[in-house]
Amino acid sequence: MSTASPVKFLSPEEIAARDVGEAAHLKFPELAFVFRDRALRLRQLAAGHPMRDYLVFMAEVADAQHTVLAAPRTVHLPTQDFLGDAARAGQPPLEFPRWTLHEEWRDDLRELLAALAPRIAQTPALAVLQGLQTSEPAQLNQQAERLLSGVMLGLDLAAAPLIGAALQVYWTRLVHRTQSAFPDLAFGPILDHATVCPCCGSQPVASVARIGGDDAGARYLHCALCQTEWNMVRIKCSHCESTRDITYQALEPAEGAEQSTYLVPRGAVRAECCGDCGHYLKIVDMAKDAHVDPVADDLATVALDLLVSETGRLRHGVNFMLLWGEPAEDSQALEHSHAGAP
Repeated sequence: MSTASPVKFLSPEEIAARDVGEAAHLKFPELAFVFRDRALRLRQLAAGHPMRDYLVFMAEVADAQHTVLAAPRTVHLPTQDFLGDAARAGQPPLEFPRWTLHEEWRDDLRELLAALAPRIAQTPALAVLQGLQTSEPAQLNQQAERLLSGVMLGLDLAAAPLIGAALQVYWTRLVHRTQSAFPDLAFGPILDHATVCPCCGSQPVASVARIGGDDAGARYLHCALCQTEWNMVRIKCSHCESTRDITYQALEPAEGAEQSTYLVPRGAVRAECCGDCGHYLKIVDMAKDAHVDPVADDLATVALDLLVSETGRLRHGVNFMLLWGEPAEDSQALEHSHAGAP
């Protein structure tokens, strides 16, 4: 008579410590697809959604981003010494304000607005767009700096998604060109700052549980700015890196009701909540829906943010397409963010 072997149940810490295949530390976006595919996903999610008009508007923005990113552009790149200094300091090399704003970002904004204008000619957003087209460079830079620094005080919330869209195009191209020019030097793990992008130092918008090949089962944080993804083990807080008290919340249809047509498939988007620090970040699961996009699906599940925030948890990360939070109380925050900048 055979006896069954004892079953060992792994703790969250043990699960988090397990390696997932040979998943790459960094995944860079494919320039020809990243914004095009996002636009497609936004339109898919818009069907029947209470935020349909906004999701369709953001799809138009993503289409404009795709157009601008595909256009030729000369980009000011960091030097080898600059990258080496950042690596020795353990800092993301293209983090603002270590990497200062160059005028190329305003070129991207100007072309993005020009591409977008005919698409939204009959909408209220046109007035915001035209206001940006007539703004002075110093004013545009100030708004961009506030957005990059997370300073809400004085930020034009109506214009912020368009400024953020241009900054995404600029930094996505910048990271791609830098990686191409310095493939062995540009970017690597930032061990002391694992919760921010190793390339540009920005926060994630969400994380992605991937499928296929060596990436199967791996979790990547998706940068809100440069669209790079970096590997972080699962069941680990993306804010404080604790593995002790991780829970998940998801939107569910009301009892007895069919799932609404605008919701992503059940379980495809969940809020990963940390009991230690009180923060959460959404995780989108490609095993549940292969077409999930971190930015698009985050926008389409604002109801989940509202439900989780009612429990007192704070959102970690940022989505430049829809900002959360109250205006900053500290009017010196922006100035402090520049302290010691070269």
